[in-house]
Amino acid sequence: MLTVVLLTISNVFMTFAWYGHLKYKESPLWIAIGASWLIALLEYCFQVPANRFGHGYFTAAQLKIIQEVITLVVFAGFSVFYLREQFRWNYAVGFALILAAVAVVFGFNEKSPTGQPGSTTPTASAASGASESR
Repeated sequence: MLTVVLLTISNVFMTFAWYGHLKYKESPLWIAIGASWLIALLEYCFQVPANRFGHGYFTAAQLKIIQEVITLVVFAGFSVFYLREQFRWNYAVGFALILAAVAVVFGFNEKSPTGQPGSTTPTASAASGASESR
């Protein structure tokens, strides 16, 4: 759960870094770039720990698909409430197709030798033979 919370916070920052300046097109580009860079720095302060804490329980591919879903949810709200853009039916269909990807990634989750869902990397103790009976 901590991973999802950190990814959500990071995505709020990243959405503002990437798209927040669109509301202020009259400001110079260099200011938009500088402000976006500073906001993105904050985003990394949440993204990196989220991935560090989540990896092991989730695979890297699962972390990425979680992040993409969060990104779409955050962006949909951002575009409607901050940029005042209309949310169209074809956006909803596109988002639903990405949710289908979530079902594929998480629905066909095989157990690995380590017992971690989806993980194919053996643990250090298993790799060293420590778990073998003598």
